[in-house]
Amino acid sequence: MPDILLQYETEIWQSIGQTFVMVGISVAAALLIGLPLGTLLYLCRKGNLLDNRMAFSSLNLFVNIVRSFPFLLLVVFLIPFTRLIVGTALGTLAAAVPLSIVAIAYYSRLVEQSLLEIPRGVVESAIAMGASIWQIVFKFLYVEARSGLVLGLTTSTISFISYSTIMGIVGGGGVGDFAIRYGYQRFETELMMYVIVIMIIFVQIIQFTGTTIAKILDKR
Repeated sequence: MPDILLQYETEIWQSIGQTFVMVGISVAAALLIGLPLGTLLYLCRKGNLLDNRMAFSSLNLFVNIVRSFPFLLLVVFLIPFTRLIVGTALGTLAAAVPLSIVAIAYYSRLVEQSLLEIPRGVVESAIAMGASIWQIVFKFLYVEARSGLVLGLTTSTISFISYSTIMGIVGGGGVGDFAIRYGYQRFETELMMYVIVIMIIFVQIIQFTGTTIAKILDKR
């Protein structure tokens, strides 16, 4: 390893761990809340199984507002909510709260789009066989859309990594914060470039893994 990386080895590993915590929590939020939310957006659309204009409009408004909010302003805006959830507005766990809110809205829209690409005949066939809504969702919709759902989660994860780089403003740390504090602000350009390379490697690994899994799951 280059000498400058050895000099800051402890801090680099710590920042990588902080990034993993923030992104890991946001990915979990995307799967546990964003996936059901996106499914509801699909089901509540006009002409779909749970046709409900009020529910669709409310969910759609929430997703649109969060996705259109400048992320830096959203972090500041959610400080009171963050304090309510984790008891503080500073630190890695606190930084994961606004990141998770964005993750939920971002992934739910991708889930909705993936489900909308499923041919209408699949749902009609499921209904003709007497399948319940629960069965239609898990045995038909998710099975048909699994490749798109994985690609959507891959794209989302890469976006979450990008968002996490500015979480230093609330003491969240992470690789991006390390690059700014130790690289840019201390004029250690070489260190900053090495950290950028580390980020690029992470993103490439995630993209390759997600694309490979999506290809395996795609049975079309």
